[in-house]
Amino acid sequence: MIAATSTYSAFAANAATTTTPIVFLVGEDPVRLGLVASLARPGGNLTGINNFTGELTVKRLELLREMVPGAARIAVLVNPANATTTETALRDAAAAARVIGLQIQVLNASTSREIDAAFATFVRERPDAVFVGLDVFFISRRAQLVNLASRHALPATYPLREFAEVGGLMSYGTNIADTFRHIGVSAGRILKGTKPADLPVVQSTKFELVINAWSARMLGLAVPPTLIATADEVIE
Repeated sequence: MIAATSTYSAFAANAATTTTPIVFLVGEDPVRLGLVASLARPGGNLTGINNFTGELTVKRLELLREMVPGAARIAVLVNPANATTTETALRDAAAAARVIGLQIQVLNASTSREIDAAFATFVRERPDAVFVGLDVFFISRRAQLVNLASRHALPATYPLREFAEVGGLMSYGTNIADTFRHIGVSAGRILKGTKPADLPVVQSTKFELVINAWSARMLGLAVPPTLIATADEVIE
C-alpha cells in the first residue's frame, strides 16, 4: 500500500495506480478533488483523512486581525506549484478579506530564493502582516520563513504549530501529529484486510491555536487576553 501525506503525493499516487491501496492526507474535500466517490464509501483504492486546511483560511485571517488590530494590508504567500490548494486558499482569503475589510497582496514562492525575494518585496512595501499558506515546501522551509519575518519585524500567521515552535508569531491549524496517527490507523486496517473502498474518509476534529508570546514581545505586540484565553498553547 501507499501512504500519501500531501495533496501532491495523493494525486501522484492516484495517477500511478488504480489497484494498490492508498491512504492520503489532503487539505480539502477529497470528493471535490475527485479522489473518492464519497466520504462514507470512498469506492476505489483510496481513503484517508481531510485536515480542512482550506476551510481554516477565514479563521486564520480573523485571528491575525485580532492579534494585529490595526492591520489593513495583508501579504499572502503561496506556492504556485501547489495549484489546487493555492487556488482554494486565495479564493477563501479574498472572500474573507472583503468581509473583514482587509486588502491582500499575493506573492508566490516555489524555491528558497523566491522566498527571499518575496520578503524583499515585503520590506519595500511594508504590509501590516503576512499570511503564510499551507504547503509542504513551506513546512520544510519554516525556519527560513520565521527567521525572515522576525528579522524584518513582520507579524505573520502560519498554518501549523511547528512554525510557532521555531519562533513564528502564531499558528492555527490541524494537529499534524494527530492526522498522521489517523493515517497509521487506516493503513493498519487495510494491511489487515479492510478494503479502502469500504473505509470511510476521516475528517479532522482537532485544531489548535498556538501563540509565541516571546515573538509577540519582540514585535512590540500585546497579545489580547481573548487570544490568550482561547489558545491551546502559549509559548513563553
